[in-house]
Amino acid sequence: MENSETKGWLKFAFECKYLTEEQYEKLTTQSDEVGKLLNHMMSNPEKYGAA
Repeated sequence: MENSETKGWLKFAFECKYLTEEQYEKLTTQSDEVGKLLNHMMSNPEKYGAA
C-alpha cells in the first residue's frame, strides 16, 4: 500500500515540476522494483527467516 502512495507522490512531484521526466521515470522504475521485491517477500516469508 505504501508503495502505491509513493507512486502517487512521485506523480504529484512530476506534475508540479519538482522532478524532471528522467527523474520521474527512474524513481517510478525503482518503486516498481521495490514493489516486486516486497511482494515476493510477503508471498515467500520462509525464504527470509519469517514463519
